[in-house]
Amino acid sequence: MKHSHKHVTTLLFFLTMMTFSNAQLGFSHELGFITGPVAFQSDYGERYDFDTNSGNVGIGIGLLHYMNFAYRADCNCYSADTYWNDHFKIRSEINYHVTTLNHLGTEADKLSLGGLQLRSMQGKARVFEAGAQVEWYPLSIRDFQEGSPKIAPYVGFGAHYVNYRPEATSTLGPLGNPVTTFPTFIDRIDTSQGSAIALVADLGFRYKISPLSDILISSKWHYYMDSNFVDGLSPNNVNNRSNDWIWWFNVGYIFYL
Repeated sequence: MKHSHKHVTTLLFFLTMMTFSNAQLGFSHELGFITGPVAFQSDYGERYDFDTNSGNVGIGIGLLHYMNFAYRADCNCYSADTYWNDHFKIRSEINYHVTTLNHLGTEADKLSLGGLQLRSMQGKARVFEAGAQVEWYPLSIRDFQEGSPKIAPYVGFGAHYVNYRPEATSTLGPLGNPVTTFPTFIDRIDTSQGSAIALVADLGFRYKISPLSDILISSKWHYYMDSNFVDGLSPNNVNNRSNDWIWWFNVGYIFYL
């Protein structure tokens, strides 16, 4: 895990240096915040189950910083007319999200010991993330800043460092024994603090509400690469085919400095 963190850090460093080189060190800054519901796809509940997908939803908040290469703050003018300057931004962010997790679905609804064990169990995922992404705007950033068009769609890709601290409890008593714990979770619960790397994909758009401010609406996908214990569970069964991931719908506000 330490090696993967080192590789991603190195990648982000070279990406930033390449950005400075392409932009000829001319850029301006933007600040913003986002918030919205987080759908946590974890080992709680059943795969592809509607109740699980709609029930295990938390809330996230984030602070954003953008490097805008279309406009140069040092000379109060537009940067050189290159495709990079007019169609790309670098976004860095820190965010925090919390989701309460329950076992939902047909297995948990059964009138059996296993169903009771699942219904009695509850978890909580507390996750802090910090990282960066490259955003591509197919339309001109300069034209958008001038107010025409009013909408600027974008696609973003990046990576985050993740620190997580899960919880797992049961109303039946301490977890980890056959009386309180569903069989696939015996010796597969780890609620210690840990870290991981998340790959991030982002699809959204900005809507201009004033010359110096935008509304941001986006749909983000975070896949936790090198840990399956972000939710505290890693069950021993054939359905455990992928690591934890989230889908985050968020709305935000961006201000141009």
